[in-house]
Amino acid sequence: MQNPETKAINTAVAPAPIAPKKILTAITMAFSSTLISMPAHAAGEIELPTVAVTANPLGVASDDMVVPVSTLSGRELSLQRESTLGETLKSTPGVSSTYFGPNASRPIIRGLDGERVRMMQNGVGILDASSLSFDHAVALDPLVIEQIDVVRGPAALLYGGSAVGGVVNAIDHRIPKEAIDGVTGRSEVRFGGAENQKNGAVVVDAGNGVLTVHADAYKRKTDDLDIPGYAMSRRKSEQTGEAREHKGRLVNSGSDADGGAIGASIALENGYVGMSYSTFNSKYGTVAEPDVLIDMKSDRWDLASELRDLGSIISKVKVRMAYTDYEHQELEDGEAVTTFKNRGVEGSIEATHGNIGPLNGVVGMQFHNSRFQALGEEAFVPSNRTNTRAVYLYEELPLDALKLTFGGRVEHAKIESKGGDEFGPSQSKSFTPYSFAAGALFKLDEQWSVTTNLSHNERAPSYFELYADGEHVATDQYEVGSSDLKKERSNGIDAQLRWKQNHHSFHIGAYYTRFSNFIGLFNSGELVNEDGIPGQADSEITEARFTGAKATFKGLEAEGKFRVYEQVGSLDLNLRGDYVRATNRDTGDSLPRISPLKLGFGLDYRFNRFGSRLDVLRAFKQDRTDANELATDGYTLVNATLTYKLPTSQYFQLEAFAKAYNLLDQTIRDHTSILKDIAPMGGRSLLVGLRGEF
Repeated sequence: MQNPETKAINTAVAPAPIAPKKILTAITMAFSSTLISMPAHAAGEIELPTVAVTANPLGVASDDMVVPVSTLSGRELSLQRESTLGETLKSTPGVSSTYFGPNASRPIIRGLDGERVRMMQNGVGILDASSLSFDHAVALDPLVIEQIDVVRGPAALLYGGSAVGGVVNAIDHRIPKEAIDGVTGRSEVRFGGAENQKNGAVVVDAGNGVLTVHADAYKRKTDDLDIPGYAMSRRKSEQTGEAREHKGRLVNSGSDADGGAIGASIALENGYVGMSYSTFNSKYGTVAEPDVLIDMKSDRWDLASELRDLGSIISKVKVRMAYTDYEHQELEDGEAVTTFKNRGVEGSIEATHGNIGPLNGVVGMQFHNSRFQALGEEAFVPSNRTNTRAVYLYEELPLDALKLTFGGRVEHAKIESKGGDEFGPSQSKSFTPYSFAAGALFKLDEQWSVTTNLSHNERAPSYFELYADGEHVATDQYEVGSSDLKKERSNGIDAQLRWKQNHHSFHIGAYYTRFSNFIGLFNSGELVNEDGIPGQADSEITEARFTGAKATFKGLEAEGKFRVYEQVGSLDLNLRGDYVRATNRDTGDSLPRISPLKLGFGLDYRFNRFGSRLDVLRAFKQDRTDANELATDGYTLVNATLTYKLPTSQYFQLEAFAKAYNLLDQTIRDHTSILKDIAPMGGRSLLVGLRGEF
């Protein structure tokens, strides 16, 4: 795995890490023939320690992080890449997904989702509508991602209240951070799987040592998902009296997507400056409604710069900024019935100060301005504006075997509703959240270390938690916000025990988060009509209100990798597990859509050009449920992967792969999915592909 902060300056020394690629055979052949006349870029490969740039602004190796961080890159990311970020990250301990069919899925971290998980691209927030509704996809395709950092647990200190559950940062290097002298890239095609996918991507970086240009493009097309049995669960059929239909296929789950980007940067004597433009287009079925499609488009401009070695007072300055123009239409029988728009700019300026004795750290400023509009017959939130400003401080104090971290953040958020005929008069609410954190890492010896973190986190309510008032078809509820909501407040503690020696590593951790005001969407017990009026003849819609409650989240996470054989090739044993329990302290009931206990193991064998992998995950029955949700049966998911590196020149490498999913062909329903009782996961299937590096 390669370090995005130390991307190779000269590809003759180490190949620059490039995001997963789209291969069109003609393009690949053209580039490979061109490279024959170039210097030997791939003559050797240097393995660098992975740097999780998201969790620590000072850029230390993952093993030295105080907070729990997982990083996917290189071969591991290639093996785990799926059609959405949520599904790609599901094998990470403590992470599950919202799974609204195969095309819309956000990560859930430690039982927290939506506005409590910060979705970022290259350190800047992704502006879309995915936190508003489960059927809205994240405006980013995993095909063009090089590395994904996952911070498990509160990261509000650096990224604001929407990171109280954690952070997912997708890194694509569309703005090259280091100069390249030559051409380098990767490409990939995939066919098959339960959704009969036909996907491809290509990414290329070229430079002359000063100017570096990046380009990428991808195409994704899928059919309806093949499923082992009926779409509807037996429990839901018995509860509602509906007949079970649609056996073997998840109706309206196909998709057609494409996108790409072009970017460039100029290498300075002590840093770089660059910008990029990217576009994301996706048209997919919503699963919950057989005649509804979502037609989504997002255009984004990014600007980034970093200046190093500036002096003893301020040693480094980093600037990141992005403007996004997002829109999607919900099409019913081909006609647009609702349109969602989100336009805005977000950015940060961060300065690293010179060492004050052993103390080093950063001070930063962040801003976010966005304008959201929902237009049409199914709009359940008014048009609104959100403006936030924040300053934060993060410091590290190394003391021999002990490293201490601490910091604070002050944020001001203003959320304005324009109101309207359906939403009443305009409103404006302001909040000033404060967050504080302290942590410690103690190295017991060269192999063992212990970490702990304490945090106080505050989050301003989102626009839909404040102002929602309408029928939300995707959740089959009439959702009502409250402009009287207070800040969401929580205190948390977590601790980890870590061990690493040669090819072996292991960590186990526990966490406890206590919310004094947890903003949740709770069933009010009322049935209302489409105008929100109870007690009418047509009052058949469940009403749910955003209200504050006291809540606790606690759990365990563990992951290990052990080299168990190393003679003819090598064999690694991978172990993982996680458990979370979330309780509404006001009622004593469990909170909804909480992942059950999961335990898994994998075997990873490599010999010369050949590689193979077997992954087994056991998810147990979840019967700790909210009063308004059904229990979910346990399942055993078995996947297998084979890879083979084809004989090629030193300038170009090709690897063929095949991945078998759900070998036991079990009906798998994720308890964290709001559609679990009508949208199971895919059945037994085989996907094949080819990826190249040059």
